[in-house]
Amino acid sequence: MKAEVGRICFKTMGREAGQKCVVVSVADKNFVLVTGPKSLTGVRRRRVNVSHLAFTPYKLNIKENASDEEVLKTIQESGLIDFMKEEASVKFE
Repeated sequence: MKAEVGRICFKTMGREAGQKCVVVSVADKNFVLVTGPKSLTGVRRRRVNVSHLAFTPYKLNIKENASDEEVLKTIQESGLIDFMKEEASVKFE
């Protein structure tokens, strides 16, 4: 899967490892802008290396650089609130 606006993914590295986020903007082939939004998953809006993400098959229909409120509203309309709140287990090596 590739990084695209609206794609839901897991963070695999860093303090937010195991938490889900949504790609809001694609900077280049290596970096994307993601948000949780923080009120839902605890992931704040930040630039992330694509290699630190694991992509899911879920995709939201949002516009590029959508606000956290717009992302949260779209997640609620899609019925993915419980999915987004679940934390994944990350294996550290």
